[in-house]
Amino acid sequence: MAIVKYNPFRELRTMQDQMNRMLDMAWNREFGEELKEGVWQPPVDIYEDEHSVIIKAEVPDVEQKDIEVKIENGTLTLRGERKHSSDIRKENYYRVERYFGQFQRSFSLPQTIDQDKVQATCDKGILTITLPKREETKPKPISIEVK
Repeated sequence: MAIVKYNPFRELRTMQDQMNRMLDMAWNREFGEELKEGVWQPPVDIYEDEHSVIIKAEVPDVEQKDIEVKIENGTLTLRGERKHSSDIRKENYYRVERYFGQFQRSFSLPQTIDQDKVQATCDKGILTITLPKREETKPKPISIEVK
């Protein structure tokens, strides 16, 4: 009889693999047979320059009338919905990896943003929200006199 050293992590890894497989089957990530519906979050990039903070969100196949951008109590909220194409039946899909349904993202805004001058544009499936900084918060160069 061979002596085998007990390794509790081997059992945990096996259990984790089984749970991952079970969740994949439940969510159909593996097979892609069901349309993925529910709340999803579009990925965003947030960056700033000296004049403004810019938020870019990926919202392909979402019509502009289905997107709402709102600022309330110092919070910017993006809300909308990606709808299914009604001319393609569910049975005709081989694989579905994109999410459909409602989405929502919220971001706390810094006090330096001029909320009255916020602009939003949508081009090629990218929603760009420009949040200009207030004039008093922009860096001001100070000249130094030499005597």
